[in-house]
Formats: sequence, C-alpha cells, structure tokens
Amino acid sequence: MAESVVLAYSGGLDTSVLVGWLQDKGYDVHCLYVELGQPCEDREAILQKALNIGARSSLLIDVREEMCRDIAFPVLQWQAKYENIYLLGTSIARPLIAKVCLQRAREVQAVAFVHGATGKGNDQCRFQLAAEALDPTVRIIAPWRMQEFRDLFPGRTEMLAYCEDKGIPVKATAKKPYSSDENCLHISYEAGDLEDVEVDGQTVIDFGMTVSPQQAPDAEEFVTIGFESGVPVSINGEPKTPAQMVEGLNTIGGRNGCGRIDVVENRFVGMKSRGVYEAPGMTLLYAAHQAMEQLTLDRDLTHFRDRLSPEVAEMVYYGHWYCAKMDALLAFIRETQKPVTGEVKLSLYKGNVRVCSRTSPTSLYNAEIASMEKGGDYNQDDAGGFLRIMGLPYRVQGSVRPREY
Repeated sequence: MAESVVLAYSGGLDTSVLVGWLQDKGYDVHCLYVELGQPCEDREAILQKALNIGARSSLLIDVREEMCRDIAFPVLQWQAKYENIYLLGTSIARPLIAKVCLQRAREVQAVAFVHGATGKGNDQCRFQLAAEALDPTVRIIAPWRMQEFRDLFPGRTEMLAYCEDKGIPVKATAKKPYSSDENCLHISYEAGDLEDVEVDGQTVIDFGMTVSPQQAPDAEEFVTIGFESGVPVSINGEPKTPAQMVEGLNTIGGRNGCGRIDVVENRFVGMKSRGVYEAPGMTLLYAAHQAMEQLTLDRDLTHFRDRLSPEVAEMVYYGHWYCAKMDALLAFIRETQKPVTGEVKLSLYKGNVRVCSRTSPTSLYNAEIASMEKGGDYNQDDAGGFLRIMGLPYRVQGSVRPREY
C-alpha cells in the first residue's frame, strides 16, 4: 500500500506539477486547498483538477475568519510592520496553512506534509518552523530543496512540458513578468521584472485590489471603523466579522488607491529581495487602530509596546508563531488592548489616509487639562520643581564636565 502525503495545493502550475511528481514517486496525494480569500476562482474546478491528475483526495478548508481573528488582528494590535513598512500579509497566512495541513495529515494518516516553497525564500521557513512546533515528529517534503526535482524542472518551460505530457491543464505560459501571492489581507508581487530595482513596479503589475491614486475618485471618501478591546468590529456602524472587516475595507480602500508599497526587504535567509504589496483594508485598520490607541492607551504602555513591536514583526516574518515567546507576547497584547474601544473616522483620497476624528468611552484625553486656555487639575507652578529634579543629573555633569557652547 502506497504511503500518503498531504500537499498544500493551489491549483497553479507548481502545485499541479507536484501532484504528478509525487505520484511518480509512489505516493498517494491528498490535496488541501486552504481558502484564504484568493482571487475569484472556480474552486470546484480546482479541486476536480487535482482528482483528474490522480490525487487520492481534494479538499477545501476555509480559514479566513480564523486567520483574521487569531493572527492578523493580534499582529495589528501590536502595530507590527516588518522593517517599518510591510504589513506581513503572506507571513501571517503561512503558519495557519501548516496547521490545517497537519490536521489533514492526521486524518488521512499521511507520512509527510508537502509544500511548494523554494529553498531561497521565507515561506519554507514559515512552513517548517510552524509544522515542527506543532508536531516535532513531522516529516516535510520540500521538492524545491531537492536536487533531483530541480534537475527535472530547472525552469517553467520544463514544468509546462511535463504538464503537457501528463495531460495536466494549466493556464500559465513560459513568459511571466512577476510572481504573485494573494489572500484577503493583501497581494504580494515579486520576481520577474521586479528583480530589476530600477523598474517601476507600477508599470509592470496588474494590481488586483487597488486602483492607482491617479485613477481614484476626485472626491474624498469617509469611513468610520469601530473597535472593541482593540478588535475591529464595525464599518460605518455596521457590525462585521473579522474577515468581513478586512474584505469590506479592501473594497473601500482599494477604490481610493490606498495601501500600495514598494520595498527592498531583508529575507530571513539573508538575501535582499524586492517586493511590491497592496493591502488596502489592513492599511486602513492600522491607521484607525493607531488613532484609537492614541486616545485610550497611556504613554508608558504605548512606548513599551512600540519598543517590542519590531521584534514581533520579525518573529511573524521569520515564522516564529507557535512558540512560548509569542504565546507570552500575545497574552501581553490582549491585556493592553482592553481599553482600546471606540470609533475612528478616516478620510481617503487618492492613496492618502487621514484621521478625521476619534471617540471612545475609555478616552484618556482631558480637554480641561490639555487646553492652552484652562488649567484643570494641572498647576503650572508645579512644573518648576519637576524640572529642577529632572535636571539635577545634567547640572551635576555640567559642573564636572563643561560643554562648549
């Protein structure tokens, strides 16, 4: 009896080839299509295609709500951005893909989890580190890290020829200007023409979520986002589930040209790579969440969170999701977010996102104290003593080590 494997399957050229190649290796292949909010595709046709190639089973599991609720929103609460710009859309999805693939592997008694990530990229790290954390005994087959696979398929031409020989239908062609990966959080674009950092990505990419700022409406659009304990819960007063929040704001932000970035980033494996991303919904959520925190979190807690935020972003980017350190950090952020409740109104105009107003029942803002016209409980006479104490070490240093001025 042949051994079984579970393949993280998309229906594209690479994973279609893997179905055939794994069978050639003598495995029974169980294909798992993880629904993350990919482009509108004929899901039934994709699943049937795997069966037509010869897969033992072909299954779809929808994890959009879980991804947004359990991973994307906690990362948002951390205000985590890799290298201060990337909103981690691909990184967030990978641990969850590994998790559901392992669950499926247990159901079908598979001996291995198979993925199509290359040996040069970040995804191989995210898949493997997540899988090993969940099942220390897991066996992972990563064909692109195997010389025999690369010898057989050195390029897309050989993969297309293999599909033609096997009767595997694919839409791909030998010419591909870039590679893309999409879920409901974002679309990433890399490789192909984008590997030339002098090429303007706006000129070669057919963006899927956003119009260009130049094509956006000439009038600004307003949107109000509601939060409860740091969790986005409503758009313009209408309650939404986590996935509905993201997808609804994708539409609103996308039609206003919001959420595009072009970055040269440092991969976990050490090389620099150029990526172009669009994440309209998450861009709006980051802006609104930050504005809500400005109203509801105290200074010291916010600054402490901000010092840890880059480290959280690195952990997510590298694939360190299922670990004790992340468990502790997630517990910390849940505590910080308890007062982050209220609504933020944003203005969207030709790619720009502007905070118009914010309101919260737990606001720490006190106009009586902050006003230039009134004093409230703040006595300006107290500032003199406060500054004398704060300035003491500087006066001592200045008396011993005078500075030129």
